[in-house]
Amino acid sequence: MLYLIGLGLGDEKDISVKGLEAVKKADFVFLESYTSLLGRDRESLSSFYGKDVLEADREFTEGAEEILSLAKNKNVAFLIVGDPFSATTHTDLVLRCKKEGIQVEVIHNASIFNAVGKCGLQLYKFGETVSLVFFTDTWKPDSFYDKIARNRAAGLHTLCLLDIQMKEPNLESLVRGKVVYEAPRMMTISQAIQQLLFVENSRKQQVFDKETLLCVGLARMGYPTECIAYGSLQQLADYDFGPPPHSLIIPGQLHFLEAEHLELFNMSTRYRIGETKGCSKEYCQ
Repeated sequence: MLYLIGLGLGDEKDISVKGLEAVKKADFVFLESYTSLLGRDRESLSSFYGKDVLEADREFTEGAEEILSLAKNKNVAFLIVGDPFSATTHTDLVLRCKKEGIQVEVIHNASIFNAVGKCGLQLYKFGETVSLVFFTDTWKPDSFYDKIARNRAAGLHTLCLLDIQMKEPNLESLVRGKVVYEAPRMMTISQAIQQLLFVENSRKQQVFDKETLLCVGLARMGYPTECIAYGSLQQLADYDFGPPPHSLIIPGQLHFLEAEHLELFNMSTRYRIGETKGCSKEYCQ
């Protein structure tokens, strides 16, 4: 039996009652550690759940052989930050279980896809989500540009998910037959905007303008230190949002209620979220 358990976004306490019950009766508990980040470390989860939580990195998860082998005869809890189906890797895992006759139970939770509603943009007005990956000297994929352009033309908002690289092999070392992993990297809002503007400068279709296009930056959604700011691309690029994970929203056509709600986070008026209502970097530690 395989349990795919969403953990939510913040810490070990965001797990649902149903999810915690599944963890308690599991023989093995794994934490998927490469598609997203949780606000607490694996040891905190182990202590709170009363179970030894093992790390499942990219190679372990995508290979999935050990997970499938264990789930044939044991109860395996696979913990996923956010919701189990926020990443396509987990869909593939379910399909492989079905092919091998392994029973699967999915326990849902909050994810970045619904947490973004806190900024005031209506969820049903979001178009296709895009992922922004780190550019290299030789690889600068720009397919996201056309997707954002289509969303904006339709009046729809675009959620940009920013790259998280937790255990990426060094290509030069692989060529030499040795596996060496790069240091973890997590894209910031500032880095994402730099890449957006780089592609705009190349494509010149006026999808982005750093001075006039107002966007939403979000950091650590679901954490006690979450931060939301609304301003121009230039303002967001210059702002220190603190530690990741970060996300970026490019709004489409705004309903008047959306526009009013976004003003709570307008950087020009220096509002900040939380008990003192608003977003300023000294409150995003």
